[in-house]
Amino acid sequence: MMGGMTESAGNAADGTGRVVVVTGANGAAGQAVTRRLAAGGTRVVAAGRHPITWDDERVTPTAVDLSDQAATRAWADDVAARFGRVDGLVHLVGGWRGGTPFPDTDLGDWAFLHDQLVRTVQHATLAFHPHLSASPAGRFAIVSQHAARHPRQNAAAYATAKAAAEAWTLAMADSFEGTGAAAVVLVVEALLTDAMREQRPDADFSKLTHVDDLAGAVAALWDEPAADLNGTRRDLS
Repeated sequence: MMGGMTESAGNAADGTGRVVVVTGANGAAGQAVTRRLAAGGTRVVAAGRHPITWDDERVTPTAVDLSDQAATRAWADDVAARFGRVDGLVHLVGGWRGGTPFPDTDLGDWAFLHDQLVRTVQHATLAFHPHLSASPAGRFAIVSQHAARHPRQNAAAYATAKAAAEAWTLAMADSFEGTGAAAVVLVVEALLTDAMREQRPDADFSKLTHVDDLAGAVAALWDEPAADLNGTRRDLS
């Protein structure tokens, strides 16, 4: 758990003093989003099961088990107490299972994806909801995939989990109505990294969203009024 003295809030309007939590921060998308936010002056709490080392002093690495609701809630309260505010939660915990015809779907895959893609977002949002609601510009975002609205037989469990996470996010958005907070779903076909380009230089990645472009979209969430952003589903493809 994190602890210590409350840090100065600064000027959250321009990113300086803003506090944003990134879950799944160890992955390629999480690292890109963390770097982009920190570069803009945001204090980023970069959360993963095992914290990694960051060279940026504005990044505070932390470990948390989001499958544990009580631990997640205690951690969220500790983050808010330490930094004096929480202005954003970017949930980037991912996972994939599938690739088989519908009749061969393994419900063990559903159990894994439910815990990874649904339960973690439930625990994180319930824990941070009061803190985001109290912020003058609280933001919550998840990354979803077109499969949530257009499921295919070989990814039934994955599409169902993504659809559930979207529904949960939109319910959270409804709870934010009339406040300065907003919840949004960012939709991609898939995410692209430089390593993927290097491994397959002749592949067509035109439908994929680079993790740096995702990071830019996340950073821009504070540039738009909550009323225009809340409850929207933004296609980044």
